[in-house]
Amino acid sequence: MGEMVVAGYGMDKALRASVSFDTPCGALLRELEQIWTEIGEREQDKDRMFLELETECMRVYRRKVDSANAERANLRQSLMAKEAELKALVASIGENGPRFTVDEKHTSLKDQLAAVTPLLEDLRVKKQDRIKQISNVQSQIEKIKAQISDHNYQDSDGSIKQLNDDLDLSTRRISDLQMQLRNLQKEKSDRLQKVFIYVDEVHCLCAVLGMDFAKTVKEVHPSLHGANSENSTNISDRTLEGLTQTILKLKAEKKTRVLKLQETVEKLHKLWNLMESTEQERINFSEVAAVLGSTEEEINSPGILSLETIQETEEEVERLTIQKASRMKELVLKKRLELEDICKNAHMEPDMSTAPEKIIALIDSGLVDPCELLSSIEVQITKANEESLTRKDIMERVDKWLSACDEETWLEEYNQDDNRYSAGRGAHLNLKRAEKARITVQKIPTMIDNLIAKTFAWEDERNVPFLYDGVRLVAILEEQKLRRAQREEDKRRYRDQKKLQSLLLKEKELIFGSKPSPKKTSSFNRRTSNHHPNSNGAGFMTPVPRRVSAGSATPELLTPRSYSGRYNYYFKENRRLTTAPLNFSVGSKEDSMSSFASISGSEPDSPLFLH
Repeated sequence: MGEMVVAGYGMDKALRASVSFDTPCGALLRELEQIWTEIGEREQDKDRMFLELETECMRVYRRKVDSANAERANLRQSLMAKEAELKALVASIGENGPRFTVDEKHTSLKDQLAAVTPLLEDLRVKKQDRIKQISNVQSQIEKIKAQISDHNYQDSDGSIKQLNDDLDLSTRRISDLQMQLRNLQKEKSDRLQKVFIYVDEVHCLCAVLGMDFAKTVKEVHPSLHGANSENSTNISDRTLEGLTQTILKLKAEKKTRVLKLQETVEKLHKLWNLMESTEQERINFSEVAAVLGSTEEEINSPGILSLETIQETEEEVERLTIQKASRMKELVLKKRLELEDICKNAHMEPDMSTAPEKIIALIDSGLVDPCELLSSIEVQITKANEESLTRKDIMERVDKWLSACDEETWLEEYNQDDNRYSAGRGAHLNLKRAEKARITVQKIPTMIDNLIAKTFAWEDERNVPFLYDGVRLVAILEEQKLRRAQREEDKRRYRDQKKLQSLLLKEKELIFGSKPSPKKTSSFNRRTSNHHPNSNGAGFMTPVPRRVSAGSATPELLTPRSYSGRYNYYFKENRRLTTAPLNFSVGSKEDSMSSFASISGSEPDSPLFLH
């Protein structure tokens, strides 16, 4: 309006008069015109000054318009920059929604700017939070990776600067990083657990081997000993590989020492058994001695496989070996005596290659190692024990047979006793024993037959003869069977002869009409002396096999060298029996009658037989 007013004054005077003076500018122009009129300014000067005033007003208006345009441009540029930053932040953090948009149709630039600014500040704060969160996760990831790869981890601000320019700060990326972190943490935990297991195994092996655990693990990595936290323990591949190799070396060393110690302990056991060491002498090595019967996994006692323990055991073996050399002759002879006792109890012949006189001569000459002799005798003892077990059944039957023979001898001597029916002390016990003895004697032939069958079965199974004190048992039994048959035949002939004598005696009585009074029978001792020394067949004698000639069918038979106890008696009497011929006709009538009484008294149909 001011331009219009000024322009009106510059163009026409009439127009200046028509300018409204209701506005402050018009009033001022009217007042200025009056002042110029009073001064006496010319119209041309007035027009000129009005034009100048109009020009000056135009310049002021232009400045104002330019300033407003600049301010509007600045507002638009600022708004555009903030909107661009807002969109970038929204895209970077991965969040989008209506609250991050601005209505541009119905609001001014300042209102739009005022609405964008707080949203932008919120997103900037979120961005910084996201950067810190991602930086923290990435820092942990890099740290664990460095521990696994055995590289030095250096925490710096480079990752944060890189994250500031990073366009992906979304929750999805954070989730991915957290997942990666969890996987790495699990791998770290597994590796740490594996390291602890390996270290514990190394500790156990070092304890058993008596080695320095700290020195051993420090050679793999210094952090494996004396670490106070999990983070200080190295879990790299190189550490795990180093522990694995260390364990393999320690196990190999353990295996070598176990074999060495077991070999030494085996020698120690043999020396203990040879020297008959007492428990007090063995107690110092009792723990070491248990290694012999244990597996490698069971040997876990601390220091049991140390070099000091092995050396002490070897020194003990050397000490006992020196002592053994001085006592070896005594030990060998003792083992030989043990072999002879076993053979004597089993009625076997010991191997004469290790006879005491030969052993002493060999040891004194130094031609044979005493240990070899001892081993040879131990082998013979083992074989003798094994053969004794196979002979056990037959030997028990032989003992029963010999016991029955003893009872038969006692019964015959008992039947010859005239005072056996007296009411003396213990007479009833003898009667009971005699009754049992008669039952046992009746079983003797069956015993012999069964024993022969058993012996033949034993010989067929092993293809060797069954020797009894160096004599074939079958030969003894066959000869005994033959003698028993011969004795029974002699008894039968003797009974027939006595019957004939009795008939002749009756005929004489009928002819002469008188009966001679019989003489009194001899005592028990006389009967014994009449029958056993004269070998009239009444008593039982255990037979002794004769030496077999070169043309015999059984060349393996040998004459027994020695017998003990009752067997000696049987064999001596049997020799007398075989050398004295049987003769029943040379004896007197009285002796014949007494002999007949002794024989008939043992027969079941005799009137003297006890029922």
